[in-house]
Amino acid sequence: MENKREIGLIVARSENNVIGKGGRIPWDIEGELSQFKELTMGNAVVMGRRTYEEIGHPLPGRRIIVVSGSSKYEGDNICTVRSVEQAIKAAAGVNVYFAGGYGIYRDALPLVDVMYITEIHTVIEDGDAFFPEFDAGDFEVTIGETCGDEIKYTRTVYRRKKLF
Repeated sequence: MENKREIGLIVARSENNVIGKGGRIPWDIEGELSQFKELTMGNAVVMGRRTYEEIGHPLPGRRIIVVSGSSKYEGDNICTVRSVEQAIKAAAGVNVYFAGGYGIYRDALPLVDVMYITEIHTVIEDGDAFFPEFDAGDFEVTIGETCGDEIKYTRTVYRRKKLF
């Protein structure tokens, strides 16, 4: 049987679906990013230009693919493409994880096999970036561990149902 690579997305969202506020992630929760690192190390991370510029540098140990129609990033372990479909092709041979922002998530949603969604148990007022709506009925949902001290979060995996 062929070993199929995973095409997924990774996001943390608040109870009111906020993923960003003022161009930043609106929380800083110790341990919340550990799953991101574990999943993406040695694989490809796809993000939009603004998300990449917020981070400000390539992430070590990963191939960074920036989707942009206006900027070009080239170098060791970083390249630029114009669409999420091109990003999947550019990541040949490794797992692909979409990491934001809204437009990247919107375009990637129909293509992903799995979504790793960290549900942050807080409401963010005045958020300006949201995770796109999707039909949860298309996915098998596994509720994982709840972690966090001051702000709790729950790791949830949405795996696309197979159509046979």
